[in-house]
Amino acid sequence: MLGYLTVLLSCQLAGELAVAATGLPVPGPVCGMALLFVCLLIFGLPDDLAKIGEMLLSNLSLLFVPAGVGVMLHARLMAQDWLPIAAALIVSTMATVAVTALMMKLFGPRDAEADDSGPDL
Repeated sequence: MLGYLTVLLSCQLAGELAVAATGLPVPGPVCGMALLFVCLLIFGLPDDLAKIGEMLLSNLSLLFVPAGVGVMLHARLMAQDWLPIAAALIVSTMATVAVTALMMKLFGPRDAEADDSGPDL
């Protein structure tokens, strides 16, 4: 399993190096995730890699601790700029919900028997 954890971290490192070398305006981990996705499409998903992913997801809340510390550390700055921060949070949340709903509608299962008239009561 340690080998597959190394694979995940290597993909992130490769993404960081690609961004640094090319100057792409994307975060390095996003490029690394795209690289990992392509590798998974080509080679498939090994069971041990799936176990590592499940372990990381089960401990995902620990990854929010640094963000919480940052918020507490810069509370004064956030208090000064609360309006733009709140607006950005609200707009980005609404955009995320709208895009997610659109993707679910486009790529979700299609039921030929269902009609759009709503549920029968």
